[in-house]
Amino acid sequence: MPLSIINGHIIDPSQQIDQICNLRVHEGKIVAFDVPPGNDDVVFDAADKIVVPGLIDMHVHLREPGREEDETIETGTKAAIHGGFTSIACCPNTVPPIDSQAIVEFIQQQAARSKNCNVYVICCISKNREGKELAELGQLFKAGAVACSDDGSPVEDAELTRRALEYCLMFDKPLLSHPEITSLTKGGIMHEGMVSLLLGLRGMPVAAEDVMVAQDITLAEITGGRLHVMHVSTEGAVSAIRRAKQRGIRVTAEVTPHHLTLTDEMLKSFDSNFKMSPPLRSREHVDACIEGLRDGTIDVIASDHAPHAAEKKMRELDQAPFGIIGLETTLSVIITKLIRTGIMNWTTVIEKMSLNPAKILNIPKGTLQIGADADITIIDPNLNWIAKAAGFHSKSKNSPYLGWELFGKAVAVFIAGQRRL
Repeated sequence: MPLSIINGHIIDPSQQIDQICNLRVHEGKIVAFDVPPGNDDVVFDAADKIVVPGLIDMHVHLREPGREEDETIETGTKAAIHGGFTSIACCPNTVPPIDSQAIVEFIQQQAARSKNCNVYVICCISKNREGKELAELGQLFKAGAVACSDDGSPVEDAELTRRALEYCLMFDKPLLSHPEITSLTKGGIMHEGMVSLLLGLRGMPVAAEDVMVAQDITLAEITGGRLHVMHVSTEGAVSAIRRAKQRGIRVTAEVTPHHLTLTDEMLKSFDSNFKMSPPLRSREHVDACIEGLRDGTIDVIASDHAPHAAEKKMRELDQAPFGIIGLETTLSVIITKLIRTGIMNWTTVIEKMSLNPAKILNIPKGTLQIGADADITIIDPNLNWIAKAAGFHSKSKNSPYLGWELFGKAVAVFIAGQRRL
């Protein structure tokens, strides 16, 4: 049955649309703009709401297979829908890791059974994520993987990264780099700086990220491969990416909401929900990431949704795992801290949360053009709510935003014209 979304404020960066009008959907596709509903249409009145291409999170940890106590594909995709995301890309640090066609197909099947959002698979760069031998990238891409990464276990072997970039080039796939020199961060708990010194906690220096970003950019330049830098958190990394883009190197980058809104000062609470990798940085690095986002150096806002069961995060700070959940708070945190404060506008935010991720992953999403898949997110920009653990649909509750008053929330999500929220 046809669907008409009426009276909504449509923002679609792919077409430079920013206006109040109607949108019509039929048989899972966008079919018309600014036409009255048909007699048989299902009508959704989006008055005072913002209608955008379905949001895409290109950095999500679903944990399944192997760590279902933290998250499952079903709970993770349900959390994604409630966060306004119609598509997500899942990282390969599962048990076993996503280094075989069988695991790619397993995730695709589980996602199809869940009937929540679209799930795209990121496969391993190296076998077993050990950084020693290339995974069977051709077979993995053939099975449907959209990119490769060893996220969580950086590939420090420059020759392996070089060969991976060359291999990805043949398939026009991006290599997603976790930029960290682990010999510099070993045993670290938080950002190395004045706060870590005052707390007596071992620090993780910015050089660990800066050196790896510089290395990978150099390798992307000599190979012509497509490099995507994950969870950028330092001023040096932002500057290096900016210079690389000016030289025409094929590099893109992402930043997380927590690296835009929180600082290492939060660790004074010794709350493990503020422990993540890369760590929360000092204010000058946060400001640099915001500026990189504003000037186009950083292309994407991604959650780096990393769920951990409560009993794991309740350990002593030095024993608790790195990572936080983010699927259900990313949109609202960005609205609250960047849009409502005037730092960024809606069009730019939607570009970085829908159009750009689709371009980088080369998936047919991120647009409301006629004929496109009817993946649509409808946002109430003024709805305010309190982030509470009981309200999350993720299996884990490890959020640094618990207790925050947030503004803006997805109130409806359509995938191929079917309402999922």
